[in-house]
Amino acid sequence: MSAIPAAADVLAPDLEVLDLAEVAERLDLPVNRVHQLLRDGQLLAERRNGVLVVPAQFLAAGGVVKGLPGTITVLRDSGYSTDEILRWLFTEDETLPGTPIEALRGDRGREVKRRAQAMGF
Repeated sequence: MSAIPAAADVLAPDLEVLDLAEVAERLDLPVNRVHQLLRDGQLLAERRNGVLVVPAQFLAAGGVVKGLPGTITVLRDSGYSTDEILRWLFTEDETLPGTPIEALRGDRGREVKRRAQAMGF
């Protein structure tokens, strides 16, 4: 079994995060399936005080936010680390407006993915 990739504690301390058991409960999945989602790059986690946590904004009713896994893949393929991807997803961008994760949640995934692709060049 491979290790679960995780970023350092790079996000704002007041950002709502969920431990993996809470993620599993919200997604109605066993915890080992959440581990697989993390290993497969469908979700990202950071390590806070030694505990793996996932930003609550990555989850929507019924699953992972639409467009998030594809955006993660595009950024990873461009050489971005987990730390860099998390920072980018939660950094304000006046032109969106808001953060990329807010744009994904607001059904503006096409624009977020376009920007992610452009960052790779």
